[in-house]
Amino acid sequence: MSNPIVTITLENGEVMAGELYPDKAPNTVNNFICLANSGYYDGLTFHRVIPGFMIQGGCPNGTGTGGPGYSIRGEFSGNGFAQNDIPHTLGVLSMARSMDPDSAGSQFFIMVEAAPHLDGQYAAFGKITGNVEAAVAVSLVNRSMIDNKPKKPQVIQSIRVDLQGAEYPEPEKI
Repeated sequence: MSNPIVTITLENGEVMAGELYPDKAPNTVNNFICLANSGYYDGLTFHRVIPGFMIQGGCPNGTGTGGPGYSIRGEFSGNGFAQNDIPHTLGVLSMARSMDPDSAGSQFFIMVEAAPHLDGQYAAFGKITGNVEAAVAVSLVNRSMIDNKPKKPQVIQSIRVDLQGAEYPEPEKI
């Protein structure tokens, strides 16, 4: 079976495409699909951008403090979930969280360079395979040096996932 295909369209017209890995992080993928295809991410921003590291988005408040009103279990080896062995390399999609390993909700990040220190500590669940340069460009915009927030909002026009004919259930929430 083919992996689900994600398309992230930015307000500036750039389009990134990639694939999700339900075999590595099944509930995380279910969660992202549910949010993306419901339109949850439409109009939100990449509120945290760090050159040479990553861009983070998916916060409804635009500050890194919000989420969908629930959390999901962290599917990464440091949280006892051994099947997720995706390394945090260029283009990898991963879930943001607080110090609590089971606190991910809607916020995610896209790696713009490898960060091996994140491996096994965050739930990587996909990879941008087409136009990752758009993510790198977002990471390089003018930003506040206090909170890494872009001075000009980096708006996500839409995120949609093509399920490739498969069905994915609602995520298990905690």
